[in-house]
Amino acid sequence: MTRIQFDREQVIRDVTRLFWQQGFGGASMQMVVKATGLKPGSLYLAFGSKEGLYQAALEHYARQSQATLCQTLEQATSIGEGICRQLLRMVEESGKVDYCSCFLVKSQLELAASGGDLQHSVSTYLTEIESLYADYLGGIYPPGQARQYAASLMLHIFGIRVYGYLGHERDLIVAAVKAGLSWLPWADCD
Repeated sequence: MTRIQFDREQVIRDVTRLFWQQGFGGASMQMVVKATGLKPGSLYLAFGSKEGLYQAALEHYARQSQATLCQTLEQATSIGEGICRQLLRMVEESGKVDYCSCFLVKSQLELAASGGDLQHSVSTYLTEIESLYADYLGGIYPPGQARQYAASLMLHIFGIRVYGYLGHERDLIVAAVKAGLSWLPWADCD
């Protein structure tokens, strides 16, 4: 019996898009099969279960998000400016017609009550992102203040990601974020 060869990374990208749009509970295995073009047996052999596929999608998305964040912060003239640009990008994304929020935030909301391995993974990835912010901010602020600012950033990011579904004007959201994070150098990004 020969095994079907496929591009694992492409399958993970395809399933990430599906889970991001539909959620874990909303994406049936029939939808996964259609999105990937693979038979259920091939998927189960490669990933073990629907949960295994979701884990792979979460990891793919989290690593991609962390890399984008690091790139944005390292390319900016200052950490503060990089954070402002990152937040403004999120606000811009929230105004798109096909807005789909953040896969990790959506997963946290969907899986919060489950307390299982998937929810633990989501929490871990979100904590890693918060730690990235704290590490970068630790270069300019004392450790306690850097952690506090990182937590404040995460609260605002969660807000932007969820509030974006309400369809409010961009200027209102930007003004609210600037008011809540007044310690950032917003003038550097205008």
